[in-house]
Amino acid sequence: MSAPDTDTLVARLRAAGCVFAEDEAALLLGAATDAAHLESLVVQRIAGYPLEHLLGWAEFRGLRVGVAAGVFVPRQRTGFLVEQAVALGRAGTAADRTLVALDLCCGCGALGLAFATEAAVAGLRVELTAADIEPAAVACARTNLAALGASVYEGDLFDAIPVDLAGRVDILLANTPYVPSAEIARMPPEARDHEPRVALDGGADGLDILRRIAAVAPEWLAPGGQLLVEESEEQASAAAEIMRRHGLVARIAEDEELGATVVIGTRP
Repeated sequence: MSAPDTDTLVARLRAAGCVFAEDEAALLLGAATDAAHLESLVVQRIAGYPLEHLLGWAEFRGLRVGVAAGVFVPRQRTGFLVEQAVALGRAGTAADRTLVALDLCCGCGALGLAFATEAAVAGLRVELTAADIEPAAVACARTNLAALGASVYEGDLFDAIPVDLAGRVDILLANTPYVPSAEIARMPPEARDHEPRVALDGGADGLDILRRIAAVAPEWLAPGGQLLVEESEEQASAAAEIMRRHGLVARIAEDEELGATVVIGTRP
């Protein structure tokens, strides 16, 4: 594309409300196979389709993670959860032992992929299992995690997980849906209209899925194992109390720069 065409594209995206119009224009130009394809991508983006769905991938923790239409797009703030998980893995794992990790509500598998990748850089071996209830998400996760040899299952939370993992999980990542049902309508249309509601809606107070996980997490965690969930700052105290009621030692970690809050529950 010539410079004037690029300038026009940037202007169209900016007029549609794209904050990073220059960056998006460059990505769309790179993804387009010809002028007609580019116009199709631009029209869809202006109509509110997530950029990541149009590109077929999302950047997360420096990794290019495949996504598809109807699949939850990983948020950059969730990288803080990965950082916390890697730090816990480094602190609690002997050098000669493999870290057993479970990524529940895995979506496209971004958290598990980033965790296993960064843990390996830190010298940790990881046995990764992942699961999600959405078939499209499971298909993405299987592709994204194939190189790691991870097992990815389709089903409702622990119902999908092989029973031989019970009592063995060192790190349980759970990017649960935590938007209160009444708040869904006020979400940005990119998420509200194009991501599966089951990946967003956490019930009346946003904590329904966490309650279900926390109720049985001690049965799946190894002694000293950690459950990590992302919540809003307002929900964190209630989430920590839910974990405590089910026998976990809970604490809250926050990153103001990212606007991220992670609640961590440890099996004694």
